[in-house]
Amino acid sequence: MRKNKIKLYGSYYRYKRNKVIVRNFITASILLIGVAATLIFTNKLKLQDVAALFSMGIQSSKQAMEPFFLEQVDTKYEVHTAKPPIKGVYLPATNMARLDELIKLANETEVNGMIIDIKNDNGYLTFSTDNPKLQSAVKEKPAIPNMDEVIDKLYANNIYPIARIVAFKDNVYTKVNPDQAVQTADSSVYQTSKGESWLNPYDKRNWEYLLEISKEAINLGFKEIQFDYIRFHESMEGKDLNFPTDKSKTEIITEFVAYMTEALHPYGVNVSADVFGTIITSKIDAEIVGQDYRELIKHLDYICPMIYPSHYGEGSFGIAHPDLQPYDLILEVMQYSNMIISEIPRNERMAEVRPWLQDFTASWLSSYQEYGDEQVQDQIKATYDALGSEWLLWNGAGKYHSNALEQE
Repeated sequence: MRKNKIKLYGSYYRYKRNKVIVRNFITASILLIGVAATLIFTNKLKLQDVAALFSMGIQSSKQAMEPFFLEQVDTKYEVHTAKPPIKGVYLPATNMARLDELIKLANETEVNGMIIDIKNDNGYLTFSTDNPKLQSAVKEKPAIPNMDEVIDKLYANNIYPIARIVAFKDNVYTKVNPDQAVQTADSSVYQTSKGESWLNPYDKRNWEYLLEISKEAINLGFKEIQFDYIRFHESMEGKDLNFPTDKSKTEIITEFVAYMTEALHPYGVNVSADVFGTIITSKIDAEIVGQDYRELIKHLDYICPMIYPSHYGEGSFGIAHPDLQPYDLILEVMQYSNMIISEIPRNERMAEVRPWLQDFTASWLSSYQEYGDEQVQDQIKATYDALGSEWLLWNGAGKYHSNALEQE
């Protein structure tokens, strides 16, 4: 069997190992100084011999703290995967200046997880890498040039790091590899009305590309891989596109998720995915985008439905204006989710539900309200009342209402 190597630079393991090494080095140095002073005083040791001993000790410590490799087949990575229920916030790569602010938020409130862009909405990787398979997606100046320092900060503050990977929406890799993009019947790259191109989910070369990115995120120290945009664009429905006819959209997306989960579990990480909230109750929406809620639950560790009240049409669940009634909307959706889960046989593996909640104001709606502490609290309460224990807050700028959260 082929052995995959994981470089543990910037990871939890490196962080803990180096902390112990530094502590031991300081202790040993103090003892060595005491012994050396005694020997010099009694003329049993020359000063130049002491200098040589210290030089050797420093060199050994540097070598011990160098990045190292562990063989996948000999190492158990599940040791540090146990975790409490995650209450997370999203930090966009374009707003990393808020990192310390959100770390402070986590230290003062119930927040204990952070989602950070690894592959962004355009298709660029947000960090530097020497991996030749990924070079075409790396900017000369990546959005997060010090990713290892970011991860070390998260671990030092006991914050669970989640890597957000935008899967099939991609304007970067598709330009270099147009044959791997969604194509029209005449083999030209399909673009949405906004000029977006997408990787073809049916092309398994794209699966391998996304797997390679996921491994890089693991190398950096992320403990969960969260896929976003694991779907087809809604405008692709009814278009004459170059898709195989032997598998439906939902079948191929489910196969992709099953493949990625199986491939990544040996590395000791959890695998999650963001899905449209409407697929929970609408078979039509599920078939258009290719997300089968019931089937995805069977393969993921965590499924993260985006159930923002602002994204539901007027009259949904009998609620005239969902954005104005966040508690009622979230409770209804989560109860429907519970119903689907209850219908899945117990012997089949099931993901935990960790919903995305709204911490932004949807001012584009005709009937909306300013979202603040009360509205965020209402959504969290509805999640708990529906027997949920985990949640994520979304704000595209990384700004959150701290007073809505339980204080530590």
